[in-house]
Amino acid sequence: MADLLSLYSGMRFPDEGGYGAAREAALQAAHAVDVEATSLVGYRSAGYLVVIGSELDALECADILRPHLHCTVIITASHGGTLSEEAQQARDDTARVLVLRGEPGTISGHLGRFSVGLRTAQGEELMPAEYTRHDHPYFDLVLDLRREPGVRVEVPPFGYYAPAGDGERLARMLEEIPEMTGEFEKPRFYNYNPDICAHGDRGLTGCTRCLDACPTGAISSLGDTVEVDPYLCQGAGTCASVCPTGAMIYAYPGPKDQIARLKAMLGAFREAGGEAPMVVFHDEEAGVERLERLAGDMPARALPVRVAEIGAVGMDVWLSALAYGAAEVVLLDTDAVPVTVRRAMQAQLSYTRPLLEAMGYDPGSLVWLGADDGAPPPGPEAATARTVPPAGFDTFNEKRGTLRLALDHLFEHGARQPAETSLPRGAPFGQVLVNEDTCTLCMACPQVCPTRALTDAGDKPQLNFTEDLCVQCGLCQTACPEDAIRLQPRFLFDWEERRRTRVLNEEEPFRCISCGKPFATPSVIDRMTERLGDHHMFQSEDALRRLKMCGDCRVVDMFKDDVEAGSKPKWYGPQ
Repeated sequence: MADLLSLYSGMRFPDEGGYGAAREAALQAAHAVDVEATSLVGYRSAGYLVVIGSELDALECADILRPHLHCTVIITASHGGTLSEEAQQARDDTARVLVLRGEPGTISGHLGRFSVGLRTAQGEELMPAEYTRHDHPYFDLVLDLRREPGVRVEVPPFGYYAPAGDGERLARMLEEIPEMTGEFEKPRFYNYNPDICAHGDRGLTGCTRCLDACPTGAISSLGDTVEVDPYLCQGAGTCASVCPTGAMIYAYPGPKDQIARLKAMLGAFREAGGEAPMVVFHDEEAGVERLERLAGDMPARALPVRVAEIGAVGMDVWLSALAYGAAEVVLLDTDAVPVTVRRAMQAQLSYTRPLLEAMGYDPGSLVWLGADDGAPPPGPEAATARTVPPAGFDTFNEKRGTLRLALDHLFEHGARQPAETSLPRGAPFGQVLVNEDTCTLCMACPQVCPTRALTDAGDKPQLNFTEDLCVQCGLCQTACPEDAIRLQPRFLFDWEERRRTRVLNEEEPFRCISCGKPFATPSVIDRMTERLGDHHMFQSEDALRRLKMCGDCRVVDMFKDDVEAGSKPKWYGPQ
């Protein structure tokens, strides 16, 4: 952090109105906030490389790299190729190059543990331990020279190099690959709580936001929950930013520490005489370089905030910054930001800006500064910029709670205080609408609701809803057998109204026509009678009448004649 402060000091931010001293005080205050360390993920590379490509290109690259690495070359052929029976060394005995001919199959893994399948003419797919002579069961590195790389994710795993025909990129890779031996560490960028995940339940799929937003393919579905491969994860952070429940939390640093830094920074800036601060988030690599180029054209009230990746700060962080007194929040884009991340963050902005606009704030106070854009405009003068009295709340790593605190504070001080506002589809707030004419109160929806927004009333046929808990995951809609549920994205600003549990549908219980015990709803009985009326097993009046009995009475009624005659039904078992 000390190096970062020195870096910022070297940037030529304007110093109009003495804001340079206020900025320095703000940065020092943020630096003083302790953050919880995250755990580390380790890699080990022994220098076993596989080069995939045409004969000329692959052998030429292997010739460059063989003094440093153990090279296996898979020479591809348009006709499909076959596995050479005599896997032989190229050049001479000291070349450390094993040359094979065939077609590569599945490529999976990461630095230090890549598995590259090799297809034979017989249709088999051999693994490295089966077709190489070394004792290393995996490859540590992959250089894929094909125009269409075998790994098709936007951000490939560490140790996988695919220049895709770009000569300049290949040259850089050939310089870097020999350095990728030894032991390496990176942060474990995330924490995941499956207990509040809205991905699925009982085999049904609901929220897929994290899977859709991950540029590395590190997240996979386990059915009801998801799994993150820590070796594939590279910290893009969008999984946490798009997660509606907070099941996925960024850990480098965590949102609690990030927001605590913002609170300290903005408070110190204000106390040192600064006004209407502009918080500028940038990533720690390309973002630093871009900020250096733009610093001189930034407003004097700009406060830079470095994050690991620009996708790692979402609406909970943006709205907290505004609640703590920021006039604007700027997200600095660069050419290095993956398209998947950019798309996910634009969607999050589209959910957040309507909330601000509804309360009377300028939706332009959330700025995505495109990679080709110049410095953000100065905006309103500091004396007239729209800020709020700074909030005093502290947060924990609980996303929904942080959003409630920030939005409630902004609502209290907004120029407008509407009852509600509509939001775009995909927003993590809204209500569930139920068609009472088709809903049978089967209670499939509360059984799969991950947040308890939908609940039943015990023995009473009643479906209840608490809007503050709803994340619009869609599991209830998927589970409904009658297609009676519709989602409506919106936000209720009144806290008490959001927290109020309201009845979506209810009926008087249907009572067994034999014993009087409540066991279903009239609509369920009507639907069963309607649907089974044409079934061959329900053509008699007695069979249809039993549908209106509880389970115990139904069994008794089925065998009452046998019981009265003193005999047992044949299927009861041995006589």
